[in-house]
Amino acid sequence: MIDDEVEQFIAALSEGAPKVQTMTGPEARAAIAARRQPTPNPDDVRSTEDVIIPGADGDIRARIYQPHGADDTPAARPLVVFLHGGGFVFCDVESHDAFCRAMARGVDAVVVSVDYRLAPEHPAPAAAEDAYAALVWAAEHASGLGADPARTVVAGDSAGGNLAAVVALMTRDRQGPELAAQALLYPVIDPACDTPSFTTYADGPYNTRAAMEWYWQQYLGTPDRIPTEPVDLVAPARAADHTGLAPAVIAVAGADPLRSEAEQYADRLAAAGVPVIRRTYPGLFHGFMTMLALRAGESARQLLWQDLRVLLDGVRPESA
Repeated sequence: MIDDEVEQFIAALSEGAPKVQTMTGPEARAAIAARRQPTPNPDDVRSTEDVIIPGADGDIRARIYQPHGADDTPAARPLVVFLHGGGFVFCDVESHDAFCRAMARGVDAVVVSVDYRLAPEHPAPAAAEDAYAALVWAAEHASGLGADPARTVVAGDSAGGNLAAVVALMTRDRQGPELAAQALLYPVIDPACDTPSFTTYADGPYNTRAAMEWYWQQYLGTPDRIPTEPVDLVAPARAADHTGLAPAVIAVAGADPLRSEAEQYADRLAAAGVPVIRRTYPGLFHGFMTMLALRAGESARQLLWQDLRVLLDGVRPESA
């Protein structure tokens, strides 16, 4: 059941929305950027700083958000490395600026938002490698940022949720940096696009199966969406082993083609002994968490901040 506010919000979003699956990557990127709204909450943080992070294949742009309060707090703040959504093709630190400000305030954390390379110009696993390089840099520079590397979170929404899940696997397999938690917001998990929710919500609201298939084609560089790179760097559910991963918070949009794969990934992690907090929001659509103008998303954000604070305090809840 979708309530009136959400229905009206979806209608406004859908009006004139570009059909990305009919475009090239650069065309879709320009069309989405043209719909961007000003940041409504600039005062949520004390300061921001744009930095350049060295990567194996070139520089990576990032933005650091410092929450309000003195730098000389008794305990260094948590560190959140955030990976934006956008189907691997569009969006950047600007598109998710408001959400990162809200997260820095809500979790009282230093947030590093990463401008990873985009497809189709940079196919998989370029984005994942950039995300991991940014995590390594942030952990190494944590003390200078006023953050505690022992309380590091990797987080992302949609395609960024895919990258966050992949980075959690990479940190385990590459022996660090150690993560205190991973936060996956309606994550993109697998290129098959064949779960039950892809049938139920093939035409939306807002996100569609046709769009998801197109995103995967751009990212993988192949029309049949079969991963050609090491599968762990593309489709996290297909990894052979999920033991030893960081505790996870997984937020699921109830009316979303991605619902089933997000819930299945939560179950897979729990079965491997990973503490998981899964929250499914019936009646909400893909992208709701980062849209600050949507009042129905505010309680979900507050729960996310609370869940992260619990995990960062060292509490290991039973999977739920």
